[in-house]
Amino acid sequence: MRVVVQRVASASVSVDGHIAGRIDRGLLVLLGVHESDDEATADRMADKLRALRIFEDGDGRMNLSVADVGGRILCVSNFTVYGDTRRGNRPSFTSAARPERAEELYERVRSRLGAEGGVFGARMRVELVNDGPVTLVVEL
Repeated sequence: MRVVVQRVASASVSVDGHIAGRIDRGLLVLLGVHESDDEATADRMADKLRALRIFEDGDGRMNLSVADVGGRILCVSNFTVYGDTRRGNRPSFTSAARPERAEELYERVRSRLGAEGGVFGARMRVELVNDGPVTLVVEL
């Protein structure tokens, strides 16, 4: 499982012009599922994201989690985080999980996080105000 996680002041995802999810301060998670991922991987990723200490404490150090600051999470499925561009200029997505399995594990992570979410498989528009900017790639 691979995610791009961004600390945000706000973020939203819309489908066909309708807001599917919106948060203020928190984390925007773009989540990709690998073909070898399973339920245990999904649970570990959700737990890792919840505990990730990327919010500043009173001393300005990244020492607090999203829960510590009362933030929320917006989780968006995104198979393109598994795009492999090592050969040629057109990305290959062969290591991404099949849609049926990816949706099941995406929903498991989203549910375990209590996160807002996009619509799996839909063409979505994601808007965000990155805070910091703080952007990490987390892979299990």
